Amino acid sequence: MFVILGILSGGGLGAFQARKRNGNVADMLQYGAVYAMIGGLLGLALTILIHRLLA
Repeated sequence: MFVILGILSGGGLGAFQARKRNGNVADMLQYGAVYAMIGGLLGLALTILIHRLLA
């Protein structure tokens, strides 16, 4: 669940950052993809951490 949330919020945040920096559609897609990957990895790390602490 945290992975999906990280991907979606990271993609939105990346697209917002690119738009804020006056980027075109390709910039928004690239920033969104990179931020989504970072958000997914952070969500995965959080999921593993919670699983290790509770199990």
